[in-house]
Amino acid sequence: MARRSVRVVSATRRDDTIRNLGGLGDGYKMTVRPDRSHLIAVNDGPGWADPPKAFYTARTWQMVGGPGAVNFADLAGYPILNRSERPPEAPHYYGHGLVQVGNTIYQFLGTLDHAEDRPRRWTGAKLIWSSDNGAIWRNQDGSTPVVWEDWKDQSRASMAFFEPDGCFSLLSILQYGAGKAGPDGYVHVYGLNGSVDGKMNELVLFRAKPQDLARRAGYQFFAGHDRTGRPRWSADILERRPVHTFPLGWVNSVNLFPGDLVVESWLPSVVYNAPLGLYMMSSAGIGVASDGTEFGKASYFGLWVSQHPTGPWRQIHEDTAWTPGGDPLSRAYAPQIAPGWIAPDGKSFWLVWPDLRGIREFGANGEGELEAALSKANTAEERTVIETGVVRRFMPGFSMNMQRIDLTLA
Repeated sequence: MARRSVRVVSATRRDDTIRNLGGLGDGYKMTVRPDRSHLIAVNDGPGWADPPKAFYTARTWQMVGGPGAVNFADLAGYPILNRSERPPEAPHYYGHGLVQVGNTIYQFLGTLDHAEDRPRRWTGAKLIWSSDNGAIWRNQDGSTPVVWEDWKDQSRASMAFFEPDGCFSLLSILQYGAGKAGPDGYVHVYGLNGSVDGKMNELVLFRAKPQDLARRAGYQFFAGHDRTGRPRWSADILERRPVHTFPLGWVNSVNLFPGDLVVESWLPSVVYNAPLGLYMMSSAGIGVASDGTEFGKASYFGLWVSQHPTGPWRQIHEDTAWTPGGDPLSRAYAPQIAPGWIAPDGKSFWLVWPDLRGIREFGANGEGELEAALSKANTAEERTVIETGVVRRFMPGFSMNMQRIDLTLA
């Protein structure tokens, strides 16, 4: 799809442009709608609701406006995933890859196993979709309302992915523009090759026509390049090959607190920069402490560019200790390129991310305080207000932070 021969030499994070857009939660996978507003997936929080209505495991919001003036509105038709109203032992579903093509919205939600002796691993991805701009949502098979499968009901029949090794449980969708698939008619979906170091840092890819996203038989997996350098595609997931490999050593392996999970290291954000005719990718690895727990040090942050969705990906920026604003205690992670906030000349764009500064203090002291406070709550609404207050106090950066990135061209 590349239309120009443009070489990006480097990228500069403009700390003087850092701004906090509020809300509470993380994830922030985005897509641009036909009206050029963004849809945003927000996990583990009430989002921008004030007062907070529910502590959602996953929720989708609409973001209207540019970096200088932004408004947020809840997508009212989105199926309810209120953690306070679900049994503690029920499977959790977290919103990830999101794309709108025309009036149809597709989203993949990752789910975890229920291990207790190690961090819980990502094991599957559920697809939900809406053909009417988000008013009515459907399961993969087209049925409605959306159901959240219990452990015994999770399978390849009910979910887009439920693989023995957990590959494609965490998914990111390449963003081409307002309500668009790629110029070849395909949607490109990136995933991680597993939930342990050595697999989680391998980026894998499949493509599908938009109408085939709800039909696993329509998926084509990247299977490497042929002798001429052209990408090979296969219907067999076992023939998949990585399109890129991130550095080792940035995936946690030990529980920070009970019920902990393998953090989403290396889940990327990939967008097409139309003015420059190239693809851009951001990604981050979680800073692992010497004991194997997460967020023991600052994250790894990188930016890459490519002429093709299948790579090769060339790195243009690296931070081995990502500390936005120079804050050494920052625990920034999950960087997302806002696909609708790319400059008209393509030479700059805006990045958003959450920050879990304070999470280790929360694990040591906040969880006990939170449980004690929650035991006195009488309703789900009271629980939400209490949890929101405690989380904000211990982790004030657990919200939507933004910053401009400038590109230097040869």
